[in-house]
Amino acid sequence: MIRMRVYLTIDFGSTYTKLTAIDLGTEEILATAKAITTIEDDIMIGFNNAFVALEEQISSKTDLDKVEFVRKVACSSAAGGLKMVAIGLIPDLTADAAKKAALGAGARVIETFSFELNNREMRKIKELPLDIILLAGGTDGGNKQCIIHNAKLIAKHQIDVPVIVAGNKVAEDEIEEIFEEAGIDYYIADNVMPKLNKLNVEPAREAIRKVFMNKIVEAKGLGNAEEFVSGILMPTPAAVLKAAEVLADGSDEEKGLGDLIIVDIGGATTDIHSIGKGIPTQAGVIPKGLEDPYSKRTVEGDLGMRYSALALLEASGTKKIREYLGDADKKVDVKDHCNYRHDNIKMVPGSKDEIKFDEAMAMAATEIAMARHCGVLESVYTPMGAMYYQLGKDLINTPYVIGTGGVIVHSENPHRILASGNFNEEEPIHLKPRDPKFLVDRTYILSSMGLLAQELPDVAVRIMKKYLIEE
Repeated sequence: MIRMRVYLTIDFGSTYTKLTAIDLGTEEILATAKAITTIEDDIMIGFNNAFVALEEQISSKTDLDKVEFVRKVACSSAAGGLKMVAIGLIPDLTADAAKKAALGAGARVIETFSFELNNREMRKIKELPLDIILLAGGTDGGNKQCIIHNAKLIAKHQIDVPVIVAGNKVAEDEIEEIFEEAGIDYYIADNVMPKLNKLNVEPAREAIRKVFMNKIVEAKGLGNAEEFVSGILMPTPAAVLKAAEVLADGSDEEKGLGDLIIVDIGGATTDIHSIGKGIPTQAGVIPKGLEDPYSKRTVEGDLGMRYSALALLEASGTKKIREYLGDADKKVDVKDHCNYRHDNIKMVPGSKDEIKFDEAMAMAATEIAMARHCGVLESVYTPMGAMYYQLGKDLINTPYVIGTGGVIVHSENPHRILASGNFNEEEPIHLKPRDPKFLVDRTYILSSMGLLAQELPDVAVRIMKKYLIEE
């Protein structure tokens, strides 16, 4: 009888529940399986379907009829993932800082508000399909009237979702009294922007993760899974970001790859993760505005392959998709193809033409998402001549870009899709990677490795180095 130490990771996704069995002895992926997520009924139905398939794979590869898992951990983006509102003081500063913290924690920020809120805005917030509110505003010792005003409105309107307070510390005591008296479920975290233009997003991200574990798991119906799973640790995007961080930075025993970018193209969004400081690489360029976090994630809700196909067409324009199609003669009805994908979200391309169109959409999504994610140069003319300010991250020298998501994973030419996000000499103000190596997550292991890295980072780094394939 073979004895194996197997670690099981589970991703309860919005469409599929994905299971990955990891042999800790050989540090290899033993088996993977997926099944449709059954969030409407009992999430364990879809899990059990995937688990049966996983056990069949394992028994076919080993002498074991049944495996005893040493650990079973999960992440989730089921039922639309983690939806948040970020509230701050000034749009370009604390409101943006709150948004960066929320995105990095794996949330999808559906609205951002700033300044003192009014009753109309609060009614709008109350009607949104929210999971969490992130309330920020003011540097430590700075303006406290705004965040206190907004806390009073939240209490007045009896908002019934958890509120994470991550603003001016001088206001914390008064906000606690307001929320205690109103019965608001709240959590206090360190200020996301304690000093002007200085980010401190990790405490707020950790608070979001705790709320997710304590509250959201039950609200999404995931509590049923906890009898089998050791713990639902974090939202899926946070797991991917964790994998990116440990792969870039390395672990105690394993050297990392250095700065990297992950491009994740899905049916509804295109997510970009970047790990790196992003400081200016060109002489005479001065950083400007709020710094980007070292671990940055952006979510483009209008750049998706199915749910957001029409929004992608609007964002890119017909001309850009035609360019990637090589359709100079205008034989293809681009709008009709996008309409069909929007109306048939489970469409799997079968013909060469369908695959080609999907890949053209993916290239357009990658180009636009990378332009939005990376830093830009702004020229200012002075008596001394032209000067350049950098807003955001300089990603020009990023050595690795990693692709994941169905259209990239199943493509015969993922290099071309990822290269559409490279630096373009015709648009030099966008600080995109100039000449990166491309890796592809063929086995969908990034969220799995983010979970594994919470406890076994050395193993996670070695497995990613082994399974992320250079294209």
